[in-house]
Amino acid sequence: MLDNPEAPRFEILSNTTNVQESLPFHASQLPTPLEDGKPKRRRTQSEETPTKRPRIVAESSNNQVNADVEMEEVTAVKRRGCRRTAFRMLGLASNGCPSGPHRVLLSSRNILQSFVSSHTSDVFKCHSRAVDSFLTPPYACAYSNGAKNAGVPLLAVATEQGSVHIIDTTKRRGWDCEPQRVTLEPHDNGIFDVKWSADDTLIATASGDKSTRISSVETQQLLSILDGHTSTVKCVAWDPTHRDLLSTCGRDGMLCLYDLRINNLSDEDDSEIPTRSPVIAVTAAHGQEKAQGGRQKIRPLPRGITNIVYPDDRPHGLVSSGSFDGILHYWDFRLPSDKALKRSPKKSLPKPLYSSVVDPTTFYNARCRGITSMSQGTGPSAGLLFALGADSRLYTYSYPTLTPLRTETHPDLQTNSFYVRLATSPCGRWLASGSTSRAGSLFLFDISNAGRASASYGLGDGEPVSPAVCLCGQSGEIGAIDWGRDMVASCADDGTVRVWRPDLEVYQSCIANSEEQKWEWFWSV
Repeated sequence: MLDNPEAPRFEILSNTTNVQESLPFHASQLPTPLEDGKPKRRRTQSEETPTKRPRIVAESSNNQVNADVEMEEVTAVKRRGCRRTAFRMLGLASNGCPSGPHRVLLSSRNILQSFVSSHTSDVFKCHSRAVDSFLTPPYACAYSNGAKNAGVPLLAVATEQGSVHIIDTTKRRGWDCEPQRVTLEPHDNGIFDVKWSADDTLIATASGDKSTRISSVETQQLLSILDGHTSTVKCVAWDPTHRDLLSTCGRDGMLCLYDLRINNLSDEDDSEIPTRSPVIAVTAAHGQEKAQGGRQKIRPLPRGITNIVYPDDRPHGLVSSGSFDGILHYWDFRLPSDKALKRSPKKSLPKPLYSSVVDPTTFYNARCRGITSMSQGTGPSAGLLFALGADSRLYTYSYPTLTPLRTETHPDLQTNSFYVRLATSPCGRWLASGSTSRAGSLFLFDISNAGRASASYGLGDGEPVSPAVCLCGQSGEIGAIDWGRDMVASCADDGTVRVWRPDLEVYQSCIANSEEQKWEWFWSV
């Protein structure tokens, strides 16, 4: 409908507050170019390149040309190739939000295949203190917390003779000298576990001499001795919420909690080094062996505890695994109130808050098998707990119910020893496992999609999300392993520590010229 010229014009939804009536509003419109039915395109000359932004003309001009010049053949310009570095691949692979039941992250197996190790710059030897031997086998290793957060990659390696070597594993050129290492000697017996404190100033070592010892990294002095175990101490773990709390477990089936602030010194040792007793000690935490046949008078032996882990999302909690079966226990060591202690004349020991409902090791074996090592996930694998069984299978549990989700394995993976360890990468996408095979094999798993709902296996087999990558570069059993930022270290019975790093260019060169590169590198098989 046409507007009535005599009627006043009012703008719809206009603001008429405090506006004088003598100043009427006039609607203004942009000038529209004339339509001639043909599309317009700016003329370009092949020998000229426009240097200014084209001017927009409101109305058609007489100088404007009505015809377009036929476009020449367009040639696709190849993008400048970017260097496919390991840093770029790791960044692209770890891009994305944490995995859920409906999100699938791309497989990063190609990155795992690109891990290589140099014969000259990535091998470190554990020298022996004895005169009759040259090397000693390493039993445990651990990267510092700074190394996991892009700091200086300091690796603590514990040996059979009770020494701890702190090695700088920074990447160097082929024949550069190894950086000066620091050597601690806290024990005269084998060390089965070594852990850094949260601020990387202290190192805790668990040994076969039935003790755990605290050493200073800066002064290289022994600060404290923690007793309470009656057999070999298998594992030690620092409380992530408090720098003075740590827990240990041993072959005697005991769980011990220590507080370095409490001066509960033992009377057995009169040396200058203080000897502390545990504030909480749980005996037979994973049960006892039942007497067989008519041997009822024989005292049952407690079942050994192989590993303990502090969950990241649950303070005051501790998860333990045993050598008898695949049942995990979750402990809460917070003491009851004072009133409850007064009512009961005898102080009761803590009991697990909850345990695994089923034993996943019985799904594939005629009898239950123990757990050799545990490692918790982070990032895409947060909320998961990975356990390596003595039946050469990798089991996945969920927090906080400790329900088994899925299992993975490899045809060449052998774990018939309780010295084999697991380790999760700082990015939370990869898992490394040692092996007892004589070939010195290290296995890398992609666990970024291990927590998906479709990956749970219930009572049956689960197909592997991504096949494992096998790295062979040492001889004998590989037990101790740990991840740093962009690297993984493996310790073998031949007395060497080898560091593996992702390098796609070197890996492709090794595949293309295997006969030539085998004298300088080891790569995946």
